[in-house]
Amino acid sequence: MATSVWKGYLTFGLISIPIRLFSAARGERISLNQLHSVCHSRIKMPLFCPVCDRKVERNEIVKGYEYEKDQYVLFDDKELDKIEPESARSMEILEMVKLDEIDPLYFDASYYVTPEDEGRKAYQLLLDAMEDSGYAAIAKITMHQREHIVVIRPRENGMTLHTMFYTNEIREVAEYGKRTPAAEPKEAEKKLATQLIESLAAKFEPEKYKDQYQEGMKALIEAKQAGQEVAEVPRAKMAPVIDLMEALKKSIAEKEKPAASKKPPVRAVPAATAREERQTPKRKRSAG
Repeated sequence: MATSVWKGYLTFGLISIPIRLFSAARGERISLNQLHSVCHSRIKMPLFCPVCDRKVERNEIVKGYEYEKDQYVLFDDKELDKIEPESARSMEILEMVKLDEIDPLYFDASYYVTPEDEGRKAYQLLLDAMEDSGYAAIAKITMHQREHIVVIRPRENGMTLHTMFYTNEIREVAEYGKRTPAAEPKEAEKKLATQLIESLAAKFEPEKYKDQYQEGMKALIEAKQAGQEVAEVPRAKMAPVIDLMEALKKSIAEKEKPAASKKPPVRAVPAATAREERQTPKRKRSAG
């Protein structure tokens, strides 16, 4: 059963809706542990105080802010609770905005917003009103020891909440967005590029996409367990395009061809076979 990460109220004018937040997405990846190469034991990272020269228990830990080198202002949990803003217990809708006006660069984490039983009608009312009007809600919430600016939007008969970065957290890169006269494309190139885009157009279906690195990692783990080796994934050699027009024409022509068979998945091969293939001259292998 999913565990909520926040419980409180969503306020809309004088309407208060008791809600819970649940994480809507979680990254999945295969984690590799650090092991001692001699005995293959997992390396541990104990809490250790170098001054007292001993391990430290969790109940001995306090939080501190380093204002000068090795000089700290100390805090306990009660002091931190005192400064929690109202948004630690309730989210007030500050304004309504059109979702397409928000740059996706600001989006951070996603959560499902679910109502408590006594707040279901008010929840449904706000949800229907946002769906009918096309607006999303901007609010603030405090969790995990920081106050977040969030956007709440309708989605599949429910509401989702997305924490967002503040403006001062968005980084600027000097080279980003620069245009130079020498790099301006020609109209014919733009036309072909648009044609290529249209040939690639499709309905977004996220289930089509898989993490190939993770799939390869699983295959590698299974192969190692079975005493086998994994065939290397073929990689195309990349180089800067010199003739844009020629590259665009070839790209469109390739797209118009019948769909070629996909690259074979990473396959596990017996270690002996892999060694034999590496030692066999390429001409003999292709002839066989």
